[in-house]
Amino acid sequence: MISIIIPVINEADNLNRLLPVLRSSLVPHEVIVVDGGSTDGSDAVAEQHGATALSAPRGRGTQLQAGVAVSSGQTLLFLHADTDFDTRGLAAMVCALGANPNLVGGNFLVIFEGDREFCQDLTRFYAWMRRRGNYYGDSAIFVRRSVYDRLGGIRGIPLMEDYDFVRRMERAGRTICIQEPPVITSSRRFEGRTWPNIVWGWIKMHALYALGVSPARLARMYEALK
Repeated sequence: MISIIIPVINEADNLNRLLPVLRSSLVPHEVIVVDGGSTDGSDAVAEQHGATALSAPRGRGTQLQAGVAVSSGQTLLFLHADTDFDTRGLAAMVCALGANPNLVGGNFLVIFEGDREFCQDLTRFYAWMRRRGNYYGDSAIFVRRSVYDRLGGIRGIPLMEDYDFVRRMERAGRTICIQEPPVITSSRRFEGRTWPNIVWGWIKMHALYALGVSPARLARMYEALK
């Protein structure tokens, strides 16, 4: 079974769109929505669509930890509420992991929504990063439960929790990027920022993280970029 864990803060509208798609999949799965303090009734929406809803301190790292703690699947899928996940996605995961027992996990090809050149550039940038082993939560990261446990899981840090986990997962063994179907994700967090500003911000955050700057400080810097 696949445990799908979705951290949210005020994502009621996106949950109304995403959860029916997940529920329609014939692949055995459970959906766990972890709320970090919503005021829009996200938890109620999750329950209306048959998902398990629980609360956790705000922060994707701590919210994902809480979701994993109550999950029962042999495979974990970390999914953002503003990501469009194709109904074929779970079957593609099962097929990939079943075909190669040495795979520890992976993610999906990301396409940023919109026809603007800006969104197309983001899509190409993400593909370039993935070829170098870098990918993030908006690409629907999945991992075998046994590998997750062996690696010590997601860390409850304020920022870079996905990057931190991916680096450990990449060192643990072979991963895969599922190309078909891709996931389509929102470019909303990049709105109002220029392309050079986005690339520079990415380089700066990763360099500072590598130099040992605390995730709490990086989180404050990231908020200032928005």
